[in-house]
Amino acid sequence: MERISWTLFLLSLTYLEGSSQDFGQTQFICTSVPKDMDLCAATMQNSGPAEDLKTTVMRLRETVLQQKETIMNQKETIRELISKLSRCESQSVLVPVAGGRRKEPGKNTMGDVSRGPPDTLAQLGQTLATLKQRLENLEQSSRNNGSVQASSLKELLQNKIDDMEKQVLSRVNTLEERKPGQKNDTDQRNRVESTLTSLHQKINDLEKGSKSSRPLDKFQITFPLRTNYMYGKVKKSLPEMYAFSFCLWIKSNASPGVGTPFSYAVPGQANELVLIEWGNNPMEILINDKVAKLPFVINDGKWHHICITWTTRDGVWEAFQDGVLRGTGENLAPYHPIKPSGVLVLGQEQDTLGGGFDATQAFVGELANFNIWDRKLTVGEIYNLATCNNRAPAGNVLSWLESNIDLFGGATKWTFEPCRQLD
Repeated sequence: MERISWTLFLLSLTYLEGSSQDFGQTQFICTSVPKDMDLCAATMQNSGPAEDLKTTVMRLRETVLQQKETIMNQKETIRELISKLSRCESQSVLVPVAGGRRKEPGKNTMGDVSRGPPDTLAQLGQTLATLKQRLENLEQSSRNNGSVQASSLKELLQNKIDDMEKQVLSRVNTLEERKPGQKNDTDQRNRVESTLTSLHQKINDLEKGSKSSRPLDKFQITFPLRTNYMYGKVKKSLPEMYAFSFCLWIKSNASPGVGTPFSYAVPGQANELVLIEWGNNPMEILINDKVAKLPFVINDGKWHHICITWTTRDGVWEAFQDGVLRGTGENLAPYHPIKPSGVLVLGQEQDTLGGGFDATQAFVGELANFNIWDRKLTVGEIYNLATCNNRAPAGNVLSWLESNIDLFGGATKWTFEPCRQLD
C-alpha cells in the first residue's frame, strides 16, 4: 500500500512538469481555503492589486453613469426653460434703466399695461371710443351754433375714424395669422399711430376753434394711456447749465407710480436730466444718471405744483410742492453741468437719444406750465408760481407755449388755467 502511494506521487510530479512547459515560467501557489468557503470567492478575495484596480474601475464607471443621468436631466430642464422663455418673449418688460437699473424679463413694475397684442388693440379701441365721444359732442355743439364749418370738419373726421377702424381690424387679422419668424407689423403700427396723431390734432383744432380763442400758455397736455408711443417733444434743446430750476403743474392718479413727466437725453447719456416715479418707489430726479429721491406725494388725482432747483456746486438741490419746501439734499452730480444739444421729451423716459420708450415708464395724467430757468429760483418766486401770482416769472430757458411742443401718438391739448382747476 505504501508503494502504491509513492507511485501516485511520482506520477503527479511528472504530470506537473509536463504541464509547466505549456505556460513557460509558471509558479504554483498553494493556499489554504476554509472548508465552508466557496472556491471562486476565495480566489477573488485573494487576487491582490489587480482586483483593487478592477474595483476602482467599477466605481468610476458607476460615477460616470450617474453623471450622465444628471446631465440628461439638466438638458431636459434647459429645454423646458427655453420653451418658457420663447413663450414669454413677447411679454418681456424693461425695468426702468434710470439710475443704472437693470432690465428683467416678464416683470411689469408699473402694473398698468401688458405689451401683448390684445392689450395694445384694447388701448386703440379705447382711444377710438374717446374720439367718437368727442366728435358727438362737437356735432351737438355745431347743431346748437349752426356752424357749417364745424359740421363739415366733423364729417371729414368721421371718415378718418372709419378708415382707422379698418386699419385696426386689419392689424387684428395680421396678428391672428402671424406665424413665428414672420416679419413684424411695425410699418402697419406706425401707419395706425400716424393716423391717430393726425386725428387728435384735427379734433383739437376743431375744439378750440382757432388759436386766438385762448392764450398760447393756457393749455395742458393729457396722456390718457400708458403706451410707448404717446409723448410730447419740445422743439428746442437746452443750453449748458451750471444751475437750473424747473416747475410744472401735474395731475395723476396712476398707481403704482405716475411714470416719467419728462426726460432730457444727450449724446452718450440718456439720463442727463429725468423726473420719474416708477413702481412703488418715490419720485426721483436723475442728473447724469445720479439719483436723488424726492419727497413728493402727488398721485391723488388732484393738481399739484412742483419745483426743483439745483446747482452744480456741491450738487445742492431743493424740492417744493404746492409752494412749500419739502426737502433738500446735496452731492447730486456735483460739478457736472447739464450738457447742451439734447432732446427734451414729455411723458416718456428715453433709453436712447429721442427714443427707446417703454410703456412701463410712461407718464399717465396731465401736465401744464412746464418752465425751465438757468438759475436757482427764490422761495418767493416759487410761491408766486404756485399761487398763480401775476408777478410769477416765465422760464428763460423754456417757457410753456403751444408753439414750443409737438405731440405724438394721441396726447392731447386742452385749455387750462391752474389756480381755477386745483380740484
